[in-house]
Amino acid sequence: MGYKANTPIRTLIVVLALGLLAAQSACGTATTPPPKTTDLIFRNWGGDISPEILAAFEAEYGIKVHYLPYETQEEAIDEIRAGKVYDLVVLENQLIPPLVADGLLAEIDYGNVPNFRNISANFRDLAYDPHNVHSIPYSWGTTGLVVRTDLTERPVTRWADLWDPRYAGKLMGWPLPRYMLGIALKSLGLSLNSENPQEVEAALQKLIALKPHITLRDWEPAVAAPYLIDGEVAIAVGQADDVTAGQEANPAIQYLLPEEGAILWGDNFTIPANSPNNKAAEQLIDFLLRPEISAQIINATYYWLPNDAALPLVNPEIRDNPAIFPSSASLKNAEILLPLSPEGEALHAAAWERFLAAGQ
Repeated sequence: MGYKANTPIRTLIVVLALGLLAAQSACGTATTPPPKTTDLIFRNWGGDISPEILAAFEAEYGIKVHYLPYETQEEAIDEIRAGKVYDLVVLENQLIPPLVADGLLAEIDYGNVPNFRNISANFRDLAYDPHNVHSIPYSWGTTGLVVRTDLTERPVTRWADLWDPRYAGKLMGWPLPRYMLGIALKSLGLSLNSENPQEVEAALQKLIALKPHITLRDWEPAVAAPYLIDGEVAIAVGQADDVTAGQEANPAIQYLLPEEGAILWGDNFTIPANSPNNKAAEQLIDFLLRPEISAQIINATYYWLPNDAALPLVNPEIRDNPAIFPSSASLKNAEILLPLSPEGEALHAAAWERFLAAGQ
């Protein structure tokens, strides 16, 4: 199961029918590294990139990297909008277009990022940032269900199983509106990116019915694992790191991509428009896109980086793990989380406020 080293990754993405456009060549000759006195402020998830990798970059280029983890990406966005200065920020796909529209992200000079050539062609030129003018893919993965199979009376296969009364009080999700409303939409056979008021209303009512029976905990890597291990939770909304962490303690913890369709997420490198260190930030991106560096990140985090050149260097037990590299069949009906229009954003935000107020 899973993808072998000689299996083209692009086959997986073609199956998803994500509306990918033709890949654009954006590589060039590397420029002279920025001055050795340059410091960089890098905002990303905590633990995603090891201090050893950043130290290697600092030793090679004389550029000090200040790694500042955020609790949520929305936190970083609020700070960017408030004028705080950061040089490199990792952001999810759907969060990028509003910042671009408001002139808050810089255009990337690909002359400073020749290792962009290592990015899989099927991850370039996506709808949220045509021609990768303002972003470079960093990592991607799936959101599905993590299950204690010894605590469920029958196989769990669908998002709709969250509404099975047998599991009331043994469920866990995240307080993230796009994900939770998206799950409700998918459970109804609808698109998680729907902006149809009637469809969003139906999803809201379904989510309100679930509210008394599910605990929402702030997202962080492997957040569900301890609750699954101790049996407090039987089914959790989760990702591959939840199951890889949980299985070390209990092999009954399994990961599945629901039949109605998994949620696909992707993170990207972006440079805020007010950064005074664009070239240094681009140099760091280029360093992280080196095959051996990207492979180190994958081996440490279990997140897939869409770096074709890195794949042969990934540990086989990770590369062949279907929770991390899912099969094409398991991704049937999967959808990528896309940005909403301003009207759609308002619709989803209003629905989420009603969900939070329900039952109070």
